[in-house]
Amino acid sequence: MLKLVDKGAKSNRPFSPGFIAGDMLHISGQASVSRDDGTIIPGTFEEEMRRSIENLEAILKAAGLTLDHVISVRCYLGDSADGARHNEIYAEYFAEPRPVRSTISGVLGTQLKYELDAIAYVPMTRQEAQRVE
Repeated sequence: MLKLVDKGAKSNRPFSPGFIAGDMLHISGQASVSRDDGTIIPGTFEEEMRRSIENLEAILKAAGLTLDHVISVRCYLGDSADGARHNEIYAEYFAEPRPVRSTISGVLGTQLKYELDAIAYVPMTRQEAQRVE
């Protein structure tokens, strides 16, 4: 099964917001952009990070999911100095058990301060996962 998720947050760049492939929803990189037309909305690191996660949430919602369905996140920081604040804000949005995560910094150039992409598991949330013991 392959389904296009083309609602929630639009982009004026040449990529789709998300695709459900089998049980997984793959979501493109989300940044501080307008959900209507993809125009970059500059701001502080915190403003850009929150807007990016809210855009991710909008795509998840369009697919009938929440942040609790996200199992993997890749985060991109423009400046490594924002790392501590990134961890604080991230913890506000992603409840325990948190998704697996990779974070890299110094990769966004001058237009953005933050971006993230994600993979969500459609059938259940992280909280419903069976623990390996």
